[in-house]
Amino acid sequence: MNFKASALILPLLATLPLGGCFTSTYTHGHVVTTDMLNQVQVGSSREQVELVLGSPSTTSSLNGDAYYYISQKTATTAFMAPDIVEQRVVAVYFDKDGYVQDLGNYSLQDGKIVDIVTRKTRTGGADYGFLTQILRGAANPSLGL
Repeated sequence: MNFKASALILPLLATLPLGGCFTSTYTHGHVVTTDMLNQVQVGSSREQVELVLGSPSTTSSLNGDAYYYISQKTATTAFMAPDIVEQRVVAVYFDKDGYVQDLGNYSLQDGKIVDIVTRKTRTGGADYGFLTQILRGAANPSLGL
């Protein structure tokens, strides 16, 4: 290999592992811009809200009706777990006649962390790993494995 070719190939091969280190951003859900939100005023009807904001991500009928527009932006670097960069919930609350009574705009700082219990219920019998199962089968060939 001549000197010119190696001078070109070696830096390319050295930077190849860094190709996976770039950050990718993903947006999930229903993104509501500030301009869209400014078009929804108190007193607007349900139909007007749906024309401007679209179909809601979810609805609620507890203590009056409400539309919720949920979005989340995550950033992933290489093989690492994604980090939540931005999270937003826009809530549109309606009165009993179906007109906008109030608007809520909640971000990641407004959220609460919920501790999910990850306990497992034990079942009867033993829980053997793969290697233990192989060794037990070799020690007892009459099991028919």
